[in-house]
Amino acid sequence: MNTPWRTYLLWFAQENVQFRFAEMNSLLSLLNIQMKFIQKPKDIEPYWIVEFASEKDVRLLASRAVSLRSCLELWAHGKSIPDLHEKLKLYPHHLMAPYLQPDKSFKIEVETFCKHFTQKEKVDKIESFNYLPVMGPVDLRKPDVTLQYIEYYGIISNDPPDLPYDVFFGRWIANGLRQLIQKLSLKTRKFIGNTSMDAQLSLLMANQAGVKEGDIVLDPFVGSGSLLVAAAQFGAYVFGTDIDYLMLHARTRPSRITQKEREKDESIKANMKQYNLENRYLDVLVNDFSVSFWRSNIELDAIITDPPYGIRESTERVGTAKECNAVKEEHLSTHIPAKTEYGISSLYSDLLSFSAKHLRVGGRLVCWFPVFREDYDENYLPSHPCLELVANNEQTLTKVTSRHLLTYKKTETFNPLHTAQNEIMDFRERYYTAREETRKERRTRETKIRQENRLRHEKETHDKTNIS
Repeated sequence: MNTPWRTYLLWFAQENVQFRFAEMNSLLSLLNIQMKFIQKPKDIEPYWIVEFASEKDVRLLASRAVSLRSCLELWAHGKSIPDLHEKLKLYPHHLMAPYLQPDKSFKIEVETFCKHFTQKEKVDKIESFNYLPVMGPVDLRKPDVTLQYIEYYGIISNDPPDLPYDVFFGRWIANGLRQLIQKLSLKTRKFIGNTSMDAQLSLLMANQAGVKEGDIVLDPFVGSGSLLVAAAQFGAYVFGTDIDYLMLHARTRPSRITQKEREKDESIKANMKQYNLENRYLDVLVNDFSVSFWRSNIELDAIITDPPYGIRESTERVGTAKECNAVKEEHLSTHIPAKTEYGISSLYSDLLSFSAKHLRVGGRLVCWFPVFREDYDENYLPSHPCLELVANNEQTLTKVTSRHLLTYKKTETFNPLHTAQNEIMDFRERYYTAREETRKERRTRETKIRQENRLRHEKETHDKTNIS
């Protein structure tokens, strides 16, 4: 006989909201979990009301979800406090009885979203549930059962309503993986650079890539290796490449204001050692991504990367505009190849073609893509016949620019005749052109203001002279 599905409340952190759906959908697919929505969630609200076939599935999902704060088995939900109490009194006794037995210690937690209450007010709310048939002792430290009462007052914290919009009551099941964000924080990391990806976004990218135990994961623009740390945390074996020799050897200027020079042992490997992930680290290599040196049969489970956009980090490839570029034999041992610009259109074309060739079928590419918001059109995103775009989430950078986190899934075997499609606008050129236009507009506006001030001053002086 099939066990009936039960209702649960998923309570999310209210940050990086735009990546919530993509992360959860990736994890549901990765963990082979089915979930049903009781009501369609809104992007701005921090909760979902859903159904799962088993509590085991809820715990499994929470063990990987970075955007998730906690999960409750939902016993009652109302649009007002009296409505909640009426529904809770009607909740089937046989479903709550196993958790309210004499041998089960318990506590009730009160949480309010976007409104503060005193401890006395919270105690009063707890005592309003005195009709519950609880028989076990109270244990505020390590209870066997934790019951949670939540009042939701919207998301505008400086002007909350007098009464809550929604109220919830249920049994706490599990917390999400939020503590991992603090553990991997860049503030305490051994080696970072100017563009190191923060821990939360790195973990979200690894989840969207569906990284699991034993996977082989590559970051072809590895920088200081933040994405490798996140993928290794979830059990992958990781390696990376980058054209920047100085960055990979920690010889760039320190990124921390208080740090005058790099420590001798700074490296991506040192980061792995810091988090006890050294056994997941394969290597990093100095490499020009535009010139592939890989064996044709190498197969990867995921590619996770943040390519340079040509703004804070240059987009470069090995090359020169000189006609006579031969290097004499006596200089070969110390020769550092000249570099030329690696246009964004070529870079993303190479990235998608490489992914289509070297990902296993079902493997994923997760990468950032910069756009000018007024020019954005999904039809002009990078594409490849072997890759399906399964998630596209925007993160706003400035008033005019943003970047999209694109998640592709390889759906068919690579065909050498297939190539990456879509000619991409040069973001770097567009960025600096827009900056220059903004400067001209600002100079024009400032000149106009100075002229108006001068004319006003002349008029005031003239009026005073006439009065005299």
